[in-house]
Amino acid sequence: MDKIKRISAYKVDLPLNEGSYNWSEGKSVSVFDSTVVAVETEQGVIGFGECCPLGPFYLPSYAEGVRTGLKELAPSLIGQDATNLSNLNLVMDQCLKGHPYVKSPIDVACWDIKGKIAGLPVSTLLGGTHNKDFILYRAISQDDPDKMAENVMKYRDEGYRRFQLKVGGDPNEDVERIRSVSNVLDSRDKLIADANTGWLAHEALRVVNAVDDVDVYIEQPCVSYEECLSVRKKTRHPFILDENITGMNALLRGIKDKAMDVVNIKISKFGGITKAALARDLCTEIGIAMTIEDTWGGDIVTAAIAHLAHSTQTKFLFTATDFNSYVTVDIADGAPKRENGRMSSSKEPGLGINPKMDVLGEPIIDIFKN
Repeated sequence: MDKIKRISAYKVDLPLNEGSYNWSEGKSVSVFDSTVVAVETEQGVIGFGECCPLGPFYLPSYAEGVRTGLKELAPSLIGQDATNLSNLNLVMDQCLKGHPYVKSPIDVACWDIKGKIAGLPVSTLLGGTHNKDFILYRAISQDDPDKMAENVMKYRDEGYRRFQLKVGGDPNEDVERIRSVSNVLDSRDKLIADANTGWLAHEALRVVNAVDDVDVYIEQPCVSYEECLSVRKKTRHPFILDENITGMNALLRGIKDKAMDVVNIKISKFGGITKAALARDLCTEIGIAMTIEDTWGGDIVTAAIAHLAHSTQTKFLFTATDFNSYVTVDIADGAPKRENGRMSSSKEPGLGINPKMDVLGEPIIDIFKN
């Protein structure tokens, strides 16, 4: 047992390498607002987590909400055993209903602590790694069709073989986007048309019918689960759900209805590694492939993704992502880096990262045992 004595939080801005990230319905972000959480135990072990919502217009989460929630939740966690993740999650759920994205960086930080105390990487605690590395996807920001195809070719030259095309705009333009990118790929590549809830059901059907001859996965075409399920039943394309999978109950419903062939497991949507790993293991048992990722983030989020993805059986890992390669600011040493479109988790204890405190600055939240 090692009890929590202090929880601190830091605000850090993460500008994008490409200048902006654009997706459905004209949404755009140029700088991400991320929160880094430090959890310190009575024995002096410090673990780190991170949460970075994709703006308030993507999911029911937002950056300032992370910090407001931490101020509410953190005092109740002082004195709790940082290594008992099951009980810690129970306490968090009792003290703060919902808001999994607030709980996520605390849970991740405690996995970091648990690994450091055990002298083992988090991936080992999650069951051990599979193969030497794992495959990544690249999100292609929404633009005109030729520009998106050009960006795909650029990232393909860097080793990526999975491309998540941001559609969800005008259906006619989206058909052109899908075809334009498809024309520059070969049989080794996989193309995902991610509408991010941007289409109405009739628009989604227009698009999927118009690209019936294209080898493409369709991801989250509509806002509601019911609309997505309706489209799913009318297309032959492999189908991915993301935004509708808000936790275990939503995942179980999707499995029961055979609503998806692939599911996106975002760590902060589930409340951290503990529950995301539970969802991962359920999908593995049922036979559903997964994308392991998060809403966004920097080096610490990427490290957490890497440990969960690398400990996932290879045939069930559809892909994962390397968010730290999208931004211009490094916030931690030791973070995993992409290599030829692939990545591996650290072999060091815990997450294997050391935050750059000069980049993080002074904590904006500091709650501790007197």
